[in-house]
Amino acid sequence: MNRTQEIPMAMIKNLLLLLVSFSLVCYQSTAQPSQNGVPAQTTYSNPLSVQFGDPFVLHTKGKYYMYGTGAGANKGFVAYSSNNLVNWKREGQVYFHDNPQGWSDPDAKWGGAYWAPEVYEVKGKYYLFYSAQWKVNPTHEEENFRIGVAVADKPTGPFIDLANKPIFDPGYPIIDANVFFDTNGKAYLYYSRCCYKHPVESEVADLARQNGWFNQIEESWVYGVELKPDFSGVVGQPVLLLRPPVKLDDKQSEWESRSVTAREVNRRWTEGSVTFRKGNTYYMMYSANYFGGQHYAIGYATARSPLGPYKKAANNPIVAKNTPNGGSVTGTGHNSIAYSPDRKEMFCVYHARTSKTGDERVVFIDRMEVGQGIIKVLGPTTTPQKLPSSQ
Repeated sequence: MNRTQEIPMAMIKNLLLLLVSFSLVCYQSTAQPSQNGVPAQTTYSNPLSVQFGDPFVLHTKGKYYMYGTGAGANKGFVAYSSNNLVNWKREGQVYFHDNPQGWSDPDAKWGGAYWAPEVYEVKGKYYLFYSAQWKVNPTHEEENFRIGVAVADKPTGPFIDLANKPIFDPGYPIIDANVFFDTNGKAYLYYSRCCYKHPVESEVADLARQNGWFNQIEESWVYGVELKPDFSGVVGQPVLLLRPPVKLDDKQSEWESRSVTAREVNRRWTEGSVTFRKGNTYYMMYSANYFGGQHYAIGYATARSPLGPYKKAANNPIVAKNTPNGGSVTGTGHNSIAYSPDRKEMFCVYHARTSKTGDERVVFIDRMEVGQGIIKVLGPTTTPQKLPSSQ
């Protein structure tokens, strides 16, 4: 065999080796989509494996943290963490009522009522706004809720109250703090004035009396007020932003009065607000009806400034029970909003109950669409959904 015959054989061997290597790479990439031979997760289903009420999601440094009411917290709040909004890890308790600046009463009704925590990152610090029973209670009110703020160096705490008192005292019980930071640097606190000892005259109240359901109807209203830059107090007086309808022919009256007309309780709620901005429009989502009942639902209103006036949307409610359509979900409410890891998708994060979970509140996340002053939430869902989009 001469040298001219050896060259083609060497080339053939090299080509065969390249083809074998390429085939192995292709096989591995298709036959092994994830480590350990387990197929990569592509979907999720509601409810998530988090038993929370009033869920709030913070996204910081590439990670999500969720805070809420309950979940086994001992007179305080726990947190969960996630990389994808779907799979959550319990981080333990992050706020304790007996921190050096604690102002609440852990022995008051509802275990001190540590409710609705929300955490915001500001200049490298983390601020937790929450509701609780205030220990200063000379008239022995059953509902003596106020709003406080605590600070930590990490999203997992420990959070220490900024002061040994609430942010401010409006003279009536308040819950469900939500903070909105506008593009001009100002921050606004939104909250719900409780129904407690707040009877309101309306055509719904008249209807309840005429039918012998209730003698009076108490209401909760949403207010807003500017916050001081250091969160040590408020600027000016609170402004009334949302309340239940007065007239029966108001298009919002039917869905916001269902707890009364179903004779669940003599109260109408406007609570659990969350405010965000898209373009020049301010959106305020809120929950109505009895939080412990099946009619709890989410609506929204829009405005041109953070303190209103707000106009309720014609397509309310945008999240409600799906049992009339054969579903298993009721009690949908008190939401926050979150974005997918690549920030291309927006999600409504809320609690609900299902036929399987009973009275236990569990967390749902469903995609939402916002544009031209209109919000649509694609839920409640319990069937498999695509994972939130990532980079």
